[in-house]
Amino acid sequence: MARLVVDGGEVVVRLAPREALPARRREVRVRSADVREVRVEPEWWRALRGTPLGGRCRPGRWCVGERLHALGRDFVAVRAGVPVVVLDLRRPVPFTRLAVSVPDAEQVADLLRRRVRA
Repeated sequence: MARLVVDGGEVVVRLAPREALPARRREVRVRSADVREVRVEPEWWRALRGTPLGGRCRPGRWCVGERLHALGRDFVAVRAGVPVVVLDLRRPVPFTRLAVSVPDAEQVADLLRRRVRA
């Protein structure tokens, strides 16, 4: 399962090997200063928008990779039944949103909010 960590001045999404292969990357990095909002979405599918651009989705189970929509591109690593930490980002960055399923989503979101504001 993917992990969200703060590494210096960056927020990093680290993918598990089975997620990295379809996503064609091991991690995604964005500057902490580019994070506009952090929230938790209890229903994983609500964090998805647009259509798959790269990666893989198994309907009703999981989705990992990029998604294209009218506002730009999102990066998602979400699983059914696991809450999602959603980071909305400022422009210009490669992605407009990062959405990552983590078991302790509320704790991770609180940590990210504190670190991003600091």
